[in-house]
Amino acid sequence: MKIFKFGGASVKDAESVKNVAAILSLFKNEPLVVVISAMGKSTNALEKVVNAFYYKKQDVKEAITEVKDFHFKILDGLGFRTDHKIFQQVENAFTEIEWVMEDGIAKGYAFIYDQIVSQGELMSTKIMSAYLNENGFSNQWLDARDIIQTDNTYREGQINWTLTESLVRNKITELQKKDKIILTQGFIGGTSENFTTTLGREGSDYTAAILSYCLNAEEMVVWKDVPGVLSADPKYYTDAVKLQEVSYLDAIELTYYGATVIHPKTIKPLENKNIPLRVRSFLAPKEIGTSIGNYTSTKPLVPCFIFKANQILLSISAKDFSFVAEDALSKIFKTFADHKVKINLMQNSAISFSVCADNDPFKIPGLIDELHKDFKVLYNDNLRLVTVRHYYQSTIDKLTKDKTILLEQRSRHTAQVVMKEG
Repeated sequence: MKIFKFGGASVKDAESVKNVAAILSLFKNEPLVVVISAMGKSTNALEKVVNAFYYKKQDVKEAITEVKDFHFKILDGLGFRTDHKIFQQVENAFTEIEWVMEDGIAKGYAFIYDQIVSQGELMSTKIMSAYLNENGFSNQWLDARDIIQTDNTYREGQINWTLTESLVRNKITELQKKDKIILTQGFIGGTSENFTTTLGREGSDYTAAILSYCLNAEEMVVWKDVPGVLSADPKYYTDAVKLQEVSYLDAIELTYYGATVIHPKTIKPLENKNIPLRVRSFLAPKEIGTSIGNYTSTKPLVPCFIFKANQILLSISAKDFSFVAEDALSKIFKTFADHKVKINLMQNSAISFSVCADNDPFKIPGLIDELHKDFKVLYNDNLRLVTVRHYYQSTIDKLTKDKTILLEQRSRHTAQVVMKEG
């Protein structure tokens, strides 16, 4: 059995949906579990709905209409009959959004976010399932919330692996007695109280890895708009090359540092059972792409670049000029954990502790306010963090030429540089 994952770019419009169907036709006789993300940028659009409702900074009806029009345009482009049940199924998703908003804001932003934003994946998979059934690809639609079980950590649901593995095996085994293709959602899970959780932004890769682990999959395949794993984002580095093979170690390091080709949590479940991951292009589905697996090294072994924009560098020091020792560091790390801010780079001296992180407008202001209670905090924003795996000195020299460098750090295989944007 193989697990396929298609992201938002692969189902961004009617023609893209048709292309996914064409790809699946190449594997018609194989048992597949197909994980699909929300269509195009609809997750962003649904986030606007959440923010419009919660923060009252935008008209909610206008934000909902944008999402609704987008999905009905795709339905029209797919040629469904006007009386097809898929129209009512999509309409029902917006009714559920209204129900969530009727309950008010008492349960908090994260809870509301998960109940509303998750509708993107549910609509996407229902549309895809209906289109496949209409065009001779019989499939079974499965609600991921019935099999991916998490705790109540909204926006970052933690997997109950024992229960999830049991549910996945039982439900998918039963459904595959009816059809070889099982269609489900990425990114979302469910709690014991039947509320919806999400697994972290861009978490559909992680969903596919969870299912691969639970089903002892032969292979997991992520279908992207790139030919495979590249040594750098071509938008930032024009000399990027495609990697043929990537070791689990390099893959997990690259994703940890911010490589966006796969979700950071994806590798561990696969490595635990030695399940290979292949990154292939939905634009050229017959090409083999890049294989990630139990390799001794990455081929070709070239410098790999990860560029992270919109960074902030915090300099944290004691108010009385004392050392930033273990007790202070413990308090600092707890504050970062409480505000769910991931540290991308850190460095300490006798009297200061420097941290580079994503400049998230919903997290960073509160973090700084909390740190100010016990520490002096200075910061620089509008920065870029560049990480180079398997670097040479010449690559660092080229990277930093004529740039204003605020912080640089190197280990045996990895170099990181924080610099001003532009």
